Amino acid sequence: MDKYAVKIEGLTKVYKDFWRRKKIPALTNLSLNIERGEIFGLLGPNGSGKTTTIKLLLGLLFPTSGKSWLLGCPSSDLKIKSKIGFLPEETYLYKFLNAEEILDFYGKLFDIQRKERKSRIDRLIRDVGLEPYRKRPLSQYSKGMLRRIGLAQAIINDPDLVILDEPTSGLDPIGSREIKDLILEFKRQGKTVLLCTHLLADVQNVCDRIAILDKGVLQVIGSVKELLSQKDVIEFLVRNLSEDDVQAVESFIKNRDGDVLSIGHPSSTLEDIFINIIRKN
Repeated sequence: MDKYAVKIEGLTKVYKDFWRRKKIPALTNLSLNIERGEIFGLLGPNGSGKTTTIKLLLGLLFPTSGKSWLLGCPSSDLKIKSKIGFLPEETYLYKFLNAEEILDFYGKLFDIQRKERKSRIDRLIRDVGLEPYRKRPLSQYSKGMLRRIGLAQAIINDPDLVILDEPTSGLDPIGSREIKDLILEFKRQGKTVLLCTHLLADVQNVCDRIAILDKGVLQVIGSVKELLSQKDVIEFLVRNLSEDDVQAVESFIKNRDGDVLSIGHPSSTLEDIFINIIRKN
């Protein structure tokens, strides 16, 4: 079990109605393992059970049945909480404090020494792109800026496991890219990241493996490359062919009973085009 950052066996949560009768199944018999050092995406539409899973792992909810472990310890073990960083879907912070003060407050909760605390605060504010706004009260922050300071707060304790619920919510494309770059940096530092989102681009760009939930039930799990690969389709990427050469290749494939699905030029993504244009100006 020690090689897993997260281990879940048969985790089930059924909410009860006013009369304490079992009513709404939010999560049904979820079992999965997340290895140390990987970025794992938990994907699904709203109401699929993603946030319920996180709350069960963090001990904010009690399971109806099943067990879970974090970093080799039962998830109910309070000692392991200091090694976990968590960014909730909604950021609730003290709005009358500025970025320095809010990070200093949480750093003190983790009993981080003053010199180390100041060093981490400076680095984190710089990493999340809030250097020009470090003295501004959080009440004057936009939603995107609150997500950034929320992410900094989530990792002030230098956690081994980082759990992020919709980390790019409210961010523009450049901010979203910067946060995804930070998540990749966590992996390079040896941290494990559990990323919950319904934004497909976030998962595809940064995750090693993903699991898809729907109506509280695990539908599929595997590597991103594995799940995106179309086994019955072969793709060639060729340069410097004339139109006659292209027609000859197409004829060759058809003579072998192959289906030519498309012939065209490779394209970039809208995100890449947008960011390249903005950064040139």
